[in-house]
Amino acid sequence: MNFYELFLAPFAEFDFMRYALASIVCLAISAAPVGVFLVMRRMSLVGDALSHAVLPGAAVGYMLAGLSMPAMSAGGFVAGILMALLAGLVSRFTTLKEDANFAAFYLSSLAVGVVLVSENGSNVDLLHLLFGSVLAVDLPALQLIAAAANVTVFVLAVIYRPLVLESIDPLFLQAVGGKGGFWHVVFLVLVVMNLVAGFQALGTLMSVGLMMLPAISARLWVRGMGTLLLLSTLLALCGGFFGLLYSYHTDIPSGPAIILCCGAFYLFSVVFGREGGIVAKWLRHKKHRSA
Repeated sequence: MNFYELFLAPFAEFDFMRYALASIVCLAISAAPVGVFLVMRRMSLVGDALSHAVLPGAAVGYMLAGLSMPAMSAGGFVAGILMALLAGLVSRFTTLKEDANFAAFYLSSLAVGVVLVSENGSNVDLLHLLFGSVLAVDLPALQLIAAAANVTVFVLAVIYRPLVLESIDPLFLQAVGGKGGFWHVVFLVLVVMNLVAGFQALGTLMSVGLMMLPAISARLWVRGMGTLLLLSTLLALCGGFFGLLYSYHTDIPSGPAIILCCGAFYLFSVVFGREGGIVAKWLRHKKHRSA
């Protein structure tokens, strides 16, 4: 098998592969930078919690309109925002921390979503919602993903400075009247929006993978915010590209294949990353001991 047949032929010969690649490009450009801010704000597990919260809303959309992407997306977006607001309110009026409330709500949401789909659909429908099918992305779904990516990139550009400051020193932002709570809510809306866009292709369980794994991997290589955003996007693009090829040539489901490739980048970064990888840390420790 030559280079063309291995890497280019699937995208040149099949429309569904081109649609899938376009959707991954859009998701990488928008979701990976959002993942970087989640890592910087130590909210990595919040992304996972919100991805599960999307499921009952998507299930309600499915019950009302069948496998309609606009209906399921709208339901998922409303459910995700509702869970984020409820978790924040419970944290404010009780002694529980926000992460504990997110965990409680997302576990409940996942159970509700699975029950709704199981009672009103089939196992195939449930698997589609949980794991997605990037190879089944059509033009309307791609347009929805592209719209979410455009909105995310624009809003991140507008709120970049206060968001970075709120991530690094929220007390200072509060002291100068920077409305940190407002930027936090806007950011959570972006997280939910990208998870909803991602579930079109990767399912509710896999969509958070393309958001978090490239961002976590990039953090092991670079420290500057600009380089973090760029490297995480590039890793997400590579993970999506090679994951699609892996799925095409082996018949492994596309969503898990993409996340497996991103996971492979993460494991490589854990070992060889120059900003905290095992080898770099060992070399620094050895240098200090010899000095």
